[in-house]
Amino acid sequence: MHTLGGVQRLYAFIRRHPTWVDTFWAVCLFGLSLLGLVSGAHPARYWAAVPVVVAQAVTVALRRRAPERMLLLTFGYGIAQLAFDVSSNPGDIAMPVVVYTVASCGAAWASRLALLGALTAPALSVLRWPSDYGGAWNNLLGAFFLTVPFVLAWVLGDSVRTRRAYYAQLEERAARLEREREAQSKVAVAAERARIARELHDVVAHNVSVMVVQADGAAYVLDSSPEQAREALGTISSTGRQALAEMRRLLGVLRSPEQPEGGEYVPQPGVDQLDDLVEQVRGTGLPVDFRVQGTPVPLPRAVELTAYRIVQEALTNVRKHGGAGAEAVVRIAHGEDELDVLVEDDGHGADRGMYLEGGADGLGHGLIGMRERVRLVGGTLEAGPAAGGGFRVSARLPLGGER
Repeated sequence: MHTLGGVQRLYAFIRRHPTWVDTFWAVCLFGLSLLGLVSGAHPARYWAAVPVVVAQAVTVALRRRAPERMLLLTFGYGIAQLAFDVSSNPGDIAMPVVVYTVASCGAAWASRLALLGALTAPALSVLRWPSDYGGAWNNLLGAFFLTVPFVLAWVLGDSVRTRRAYYAQLEERAARLEREREAQSKVAVAAERARIARELHDVVAHNVSVMVVQADGAAYVLDSSPEQAREALGTISSTGRQALAEMRRLLGVLRSPEQPEGGEYVPQPGVDQLDDLVEQVRGTGLPVDFRVQGTPVPLPRAVELTAYRIVQEALTNVRKHGGAGAEAVVRIAHGEDELDVLVEDDGHGADRGMYLEGGADGLGHGLIGMRERVRLVGGTLEAGPAAGGGFRVSARLPLGGER
């Protein structure tokens, strides 16, 4: 374990300080090159050989810091070797090392230039210092075998570059997908919050409005007609229980499955519950003419809930803005592929601009909430002042499935 930890620390150090590692190998290469010069070079060429050896060591030490500049330096000392007859020495290993480095992490132009050097440098070396044995054929074969390691160094470096680019692309794609998932999660959270806000508004606005009307009526007839006051209080009690049950259902959506609240949640209301809704509204003193046309067919749950909430919101608005003596008409028409919902009244209604700007309550949950519900099921909504006075809400809800 201690040995493995030491190897890992050494590897981490090498990754953090690549130039130090390159400098160590450059010093080793410089020492070998000097030994080669002492043992094989003619003393008259020391003045040219020593700068070449120094340049070779520098290119190895700084190859990853400035690969393009080190490539140009390699070309420079290579030309100096040819010009001043500084024959091959151990330091020439710096050439394929620099070729590999430039191919793996250098600029594109430098990589192409390194490939050109890898193809031409061995041939120029053989031409400058031809072999005395075997003639031209032997020199040609020697040039070929010298070219192979140079080209392999470039190919290896280019493959490393390609692999790095591929990994970088994968990382960028993973990061982009993560950002998209986060964005989608935020959109989903916002949509769910908007849905819950609409549900809360519909439940609270309707039921509280019924309770307020009944409470006002009970207070008005408390002394003159205690029996009517008692009935109004009963209506307030039942309406409050219904609102409480629906709010429990909505809050249950926000709870995790591991933390359920005891008790049954009431199902979401649909078209079948419109009779109870209309009776409840009639109990507040608003006359409602309710009719169902056509042959009822099974409806998607989203369509049923949307139709119920449209009628509920429209009738709530009639009570708020219709004025004294207003009457409402509710029509539900079943078609083969759509459900038509119509709610209109003959009161004075509210200004249409008020609805369009922020909903009936000024908080954006009135007519805007209706439009959002209808849009979610792929339907259309028309709402505005009626021709003969009052307000008219008409919705067409397709039965082709939930979107």
